[in-house]
Amino acid sequence: MLVAVTGTPGTGKSSVCDALARRGYHVVDLDDAAKELGLTEADEDGSTLVDVEALAKRLAVPTKVAFLKGHYAHRMAADVIVVLRCHPRALWRRLEARGWPDAKVRENVEAEAIDVILQEAVAQGPPVFEVDTTDADAESAAKTVMDILGGRTAGREPGRIDWSEEVVWIGARGP
Repeated sequence: MLVAVTGTPGTGKSSVCDALARRGYHVVDLDDAAKELGLTEADEDGSTLVDVEALAKRLAVPTKVAFLKGHYAHRMAADVIVVLRCHPRALWRRLEARGWPDAKVRENVEAEAIDVILQEAVAQGPPVFEVDTTDADAESAAKTVMDILGGRTAGREPGRIDWSEEVVWIGARGP
């Protein structure tokens, strides 16, 4: 079983997947896999671009159960997609703390507010679930992921989290 753990940057993918790895699960960092396979290049602003389609074709996972970590993990051939979500105001603080430029923070916070990754994940087809990481630590969010996979959690289906009203707040922050 392949489980895609995806979400806007800053929603907790690395922290949650680190917690899953501590529980003994195999985690594939898609960015690392893309680099190892020579499927990355830098764009004009220095960001790393990944050939996601080529990665999806060439990715080999050596275990029966694995978690695929990355903001584009939902574009891999996964059996289940877990989209990590974070309230836009909290996400703004998280990304600012990383020292990201304001334009990049704004772009990612807007994407979270209007459900960009969730919509892409739902369009992929496998079962999709949402986990709100706004106030959750990594261990409790990892437990929620495992509860979802074990069928012990209801109400995590896509669409229950709605931060669309935050778009007005984001716009009010100025250019």
